[in-house]
Amino acid sequence: MANVSRVNGFNPIDTLGDVTSGRVGIYAVAAADATAIYIGDLVKLDGSSDATGIPSVTKVATTTVPIVGAVVGVSIDPTNLNPPQYRSALAARYVFVADNPNQLFEVQSSNGTPAVGDIGMNATFADAGGSTTTGLSGMTVDFGTLTTLNTAQFKLVKFSQRADNEIGASAKLIVKINLHQYNSATGALGV
Repeated sequence: MANVSRVNGFNPIDTLGDVTSGRVGIYAVAAADATAIYIGDLVKLDGSSDATGIPSVTKVATTTVPIVGAVVGVSIDPTNLNPPQYRSALAARYVFVADNPNQLFEVQSSNGTPAVGDIGMNATFADAGGSTTTGLSGMTVDFGTLTTLNTAQFKLVKFSQRADNEIGASAKLIVKINLHQYNSATGALGV
């Protein structure tokens, strides 16, 4: 049976050899940031902070920059308590980010057909845009970018072991951020 395409960004599931699984950091997004941020979107530190010293992040827009993590929640907008919750453009908000450098994420594949031999390779992401209806990200791992180079943002760890997932198009994979902002400047080589 073919996989059903259910794109919802990068979802934290576990960590590699780390007992701090589930750790989430709080980050600010400036009101001047004109890009909406959805649950499952990748973000990066932007080199500034809010007035209280909480580090600021922006949505990752290119496939060549290090990443701090994936958004798992957004502070409530007191003027709109109706779901879905996401950070709309030009709104000062706080986002909660799975920012552990050893964090593993489940994410759907796009732009190619994953195969068993792809495990251990590196890849970047693709972004089809988020949904204002669900509040979920449109980010996927881009199989058109498979490489052994250490400059790719993600390491493919394994296929997600679920009854509704099989190796092939639109498969769900487990990945680790290869270019993490809290690690060294370059990632590990793919195999």
